[in-house]
Amino acid sequence: MDRDRSALASASPAPASAGDAARRSGLISLAWLWILPLTFLAVFYLYPLASILRLSFARAEAGALAPLLETITSPLAAKVVGFTFYQATLSTLLTLLVGLPGAYLLARYRFRGKSLLRALTGVPFVMPTLVVAAAFNALLGPRGWVNLALMELLGLSAPPIQFTNTLGAILVAHVFYNTTIVLRLVGDFWAHLDPHLTGAARTLGAGPWRALREVTLPLLSPAIAAAALLVFLFDFTSFGVILILGGPKFATLEVEIYYQTVSLFNLPVAATLALIQLLFTFLLTALYTRLTLRISRPMRLRAASFTERPLVPWRRRFTASLLILLLVVFLLTPLLALAARSFTRFGPAPRGQEVRQGFTLENYSQLSEDPQGSLFYVPPTAAIRNSLAYASLTVLLALGVGLPAAYALARDSGSRLNRLLDPLLMLPLGTSAVTLGLGFIVALDQPPLDLRASPILVPIAHTLVAFPFVVRSLTPALRSIHPRLRQAAATLGANPRQALLFI
Repeated sequence: MDRDRSALASASPAPASAGDAARRSGLISLAWLWILPLTFLAVFYLYPLASILRLSFARAEAGALAPLLETITSPLAAKVVGFTFYQATLSTLLTLLVGLPGAYLLARYRFRGKSLLRALTGVPFVMPTLVVAAAFNALLGPRGWVNLALMELLGLSAPPIQFTNTLGAILVAHVFYNTTIVLRLVGDFWAHLDPHLTGAARTLGAGPWRALREVTLPLLSPAIAAAALLVFLFDFTSFGVILILGGPKFATLEVEIYYQTVSLFNLPVAATLALIQLLFTFLLTALYTRLTLRISRPMRLRAASFTERPLVPWRRRFTASLLILLLVVFLLTPLLALAARSFTRFGPAPRGQEVRQGFTLENYSQLSEDPQGSLFYVPPTAAIRNSLAYASLTVLLALGVGLPAAYALARDSGSRLNRLLDPLLMLPLGTSAVTLGLGFIVALDQPPLDLRASPILVPIAHTLVAFPFVVRSLTPALRSIHPRLRQAAATLGANPRQALLFI
């Protein structure tokens, strides 16, 4: 008996040591998964940002912060920061005003063409800035369709609508871009809310508006706040829309950083303004990450097919049809106006007007011509080839960097390391393109990282913005895979790499 007890006592630590070994093995594999994403972030994101900080504080020699404080407290900085917040706030409020009714429609009702409508509403979000600016100019610009029609109808010699170089142009373009975010974030979350909660409130005597105010909106508030913060973040760091449609009168932090860097080559001032912008974007990114964590907390959710209902009676159908028409007109009319203009020949008319002279393919034939011998001319075939090459390389890099990070987050979402690194992955999404470009100019100028003249820098910059989307898309899918499937594969002899590839 004593021999058996001693044998049991000597054998009892084995499971604990085996558990410790498994835990250590898991931590080691988790660390290996993080090596590539963190190295990529350190070299191409944190190092350029650190170079901006060093340049920003370079003027503060011997502890004298006067030059830095002078830039931060200057009237220029106050004006630029104030207008940046002002236009971002207005743009966000207007985007919510346009997007929330559409989110409710897509979340709660079933109707013919719903999938097509969801696809169409996602088109503006992927449009390049130059295309959107050209589209609104083709519709509402001085030579746009609306102005030309009004001039011809009313006999005017000047365009009656002044759209470009106005605050309204900036706001409309931002709403055009970011309505998709509200439709997706709020609509997808709304579609899974249990309708029985609202039904219970109605049974207890609450009217439709009271049920919305006291039941639905509190449940939706994290999703609405997350969408609003993300829209505000994109509007706050907007560059192309403000530069092209707003003009020099409406300078934001992003535009002023570009102006100080390219036009004046005043890198210390540009770096200081970039530092101000980074502080705000980091704060907004942290708030957004916290709100997305609140959205992902356990809640009684239902499948979207369970919460949808038909559009009855006729009043509801009429209201939905009107809302769909307004969304389609707002989101597609500028693009259709641009497409129509590309097939139209314009010529002079009496009193200096421009009139439409008919259908033509001349604009497309001129794409392959360079009569002025411009240094910036690129043949269409070469431009398409370059775009496809950059896009393909960006996809490969984003997947290569994002997949290990997503797998690590899904594997052990409760670990302290993952909770610390998860918000870090979102930071490039909240950092402006001009700030990143300035960081590349300042940091990547010496061997072995002298990449300023290398074309590889373009897909690297794109990857910094793209891989957070990869992580956010893959992590929920990987978390939905039951751990027992991977455990069964390991029991059958599969190593972690084989489990990742085949499970």
